[in-house]
Amino acid sequence: MEAMMSVDDSEQEHTIRAGEQGARVSGPRVLVAGASIAGPALAHWLRRRGAEVTVVERAPELRPGGQAVDARGVAKEVIRRMGLDAAVRAARTETAGAHTVDVDGNVLETYRADDNGGDGYISEIEILRGDLSRVLHDNTRDGVEYVFGDRIAELTQDADGVDVAFAGGDRRRFDLVVGADGLHSALRAMVFGPREQFVRHLGHVLAFYTVPNEFGLDRWLIDYQESGRSAGLRPIQDTTRAMAMFSFPSADLDVDYRDVAAQKRLLRERMAGLGWLTPDILAHLDDTPDFYLDQVAQVVMDRWSCGRVGLLGDAAFSSSPMSGAGTGLALVGAYLLAGELAAAGWDPEAGFAGYERRMRSFVEANQEIGRLHVRSRDVSGPDAEPSIDFDSEWFTDLVERAINGVELPDYAGVPDSGAPAGPPITSSAELSVSHTVSRGTTLR
Repeated sequence: MEAMMSVDDSEQEHTIRAGEQGARVSGPRVLVAGASIAGPALAHWLRRRGAEVTVVERAPELRPGGQAVDARGVAKEVIRRMGLDAAVRAARTETAGAHTVDVDGNVLETYRADDNGGDGYISEIEILRGDLSRVLHDNTRDGVEYVFGDRIAELTQDADGVDVAFAGGDRRRFDLVVGADGLHSALRAMVFGPREQFVRHLGHVLAFYTVPNEFGLDRWLIDYQESGRSAGLRPIQDTTRAMAMFSFPSADLDVDYRDVAAQKRLLRERMAGLGWLTPDILAHLDDTPDFYLDQVAQVVMDRWSCGRVGLLGDAAFSSSPMSGAGTGLALVGAYLLAGELAAAGWDPEAGFAGYERRMRSFVEANQEIGRLHVRSRDVSGPDAEPSIDFDSEWFTDLVERAINGVELPDYAGVPDSGAPAGPPITSSAELSVSHTVSRGTTLR
């Protein structure tokens, strides 16, 4: 099978020229696109299974901050098997729980982080996306090649491998390529088709950014809801600051996800008139260093692979932030994808098929949770769907499937280094770099 995919190279700002990247190791060469959570998690397991891994990231460095993400159930076991339980827990937000409040700040409901064995509405392992990304990068940087400030511009695959051209000018050949580049995955669009085929907008928009903690926030998340909209504050490790959160209904999102100024204008428009502390939180909108806004969306695909190219995390099966499961799906998926590929002797057809077979029902349960959560935010009316009975047996069963409904094989007989593989192989070839290439270098 042979296919050619390309993207516009007009925005090339960086160059890299390299010859052979050192002597070939015995394992396959795997290129991973995306260095947030799914990509470095996959790099960890691929390296342990014997692969030579390169991670390419369009951003010039690791992106700090971001939304608080959770690990529940089986995802916590994956973290333990990675040997990262202590590091992850040390970076937690240490949120004690959540209060929903009325317009005057009176508490309506309380959820504790130790509810349901730490797997409740507020997870015992809650960590900022950027902090988890840093933990994963620090764990893999000495055995994985990280290339920041570059992207895949074109790839051609045949029966034996994948030829990749980077926007920076480098050309290399890999045995496998995996897209872990998020909801707006460029690799997915390149190989599988335009985003409209796979991205399902769920009718809401989320925004969040850090603000000074002038609200007396102390380890408790606070959430206010009114007429389908919400405003909230959540603690982060830096007690002098807090994370602001907003959501509002929207049939579509007609603003470029890269146009931050337009996104801020939209947020102000949609939050106008919302009570509680909303005006005070919005007063910090222009000064925040890490604003984010995007649609609440899921990715639904019939298959997550095409030949020697596969997808992982939100690029393949976003369950939306409303599911609270995106990080767990990425971590579990990384473990299973690397394990199934190695167990299949790195045969892409068999390895990708095994990964999909093990993950599919787990993904579907978490996507259903996301859809139900969005539906619970809808304003009641004559045309509204019936309210959800969250105390029913069927919902309890669904939650259990979404938290623990996947098997983690031991992969007996599959190579496992059990520890970082050591520094990557360096090359004697000239390497001309005008963008960031991280091989064993921590970005700050």
